[in-house]
Amino acid sequence: MASDLTPNEAPPAPAPAAPAARDSRPPHWQRFLFVYGLLGGVLAVAIAGVVVYAGRSVNPGPTWSSWHPSGGGLGAAKQIADDVGKAYRLPSGSQLVDVIAKAPSVSASSASAVPIHYFAIHGSSGGDQIIPVSSSDSIMYSLCGLGTSCAIATGKPSAARGRLVRREILEIALYTFKYVSGIKSVVAFIPPANGKQFLVLLQKSDLKTELKTPLAQTLSAKTPLPAAIPAREVQLIDATTNSRVYTFALSQTQQGDLVLVLKPLPA
Repeated sequence: MASDLTPNEAPPAPAPAAPAARDSRPPHWQRFLFVYGLLGGVLAVAIAGVVVYAGRSVNPGPTWSSWHPSGGGLGAAKQIADDVGKAYRLPSGSQLVDVIAKAPSVSASSASAVPIHYFAIHGSSGGDQIIPVSSSDSIMYSLCGLGTSCAIATGKPSAARGRLVRREILEIALYTFKYVSGIKSVVAFIPPANGKQFLVLLQKSDLKTELKTPLAQTLSAKTPLPAAIPAREVQLIDATTNSRVYTFALSQTQQGDLVLVLKPLPA
């Protein structure tokens, strides 16, 4: 077959190949994608945390009590004494006792008070426990009736009435340990009965369980009369206070520091 090419004529050169398309993505783009993904994950976790925290803020769970004192220190203790004291009544409707809160001290005169520096507890086995005391870690309450030497003026002393007094002391101590910062000890003087005087000493470590539980689950919100304390509360009051009732006397160290000497009641 005849060729269309003349002698010595070279065939046309093939057309040059089109250049490959250039990758427009920046260098190290895969690393950037990884970093962006990691930051997105952190952001998602942070948002989830905010949602959980906000949910807890809206629904923080049960509070320990419906009422609490304002401020702190002895001022808060006086509010507790006043608020709790008003709730306890005799069958006649009269207030059971007045409650006075003060720093651990004894009154040398109407114008001055001498601080107590130690509680000395005689152990039943002969060993004594010495507890240093200061106004920053202890509160003293006096439960005072309107009779002689703060005795309850009306009615007759009874086991039921004595238990109601100890219920009041327990409630006062719980409020104090819960809301007055730094307090480790509460001492409360019981109104004398039949000429005998006693006090209750409670330490914060004695009431760990009750301080973790809402107060209404420990003591009913409505304060009962002496003969109407529920059986569950009778058991609790006796368990937390019976072994912490003491007779007391004052002593003094060689350096002049006052010591409140406590002796447990016979078992």
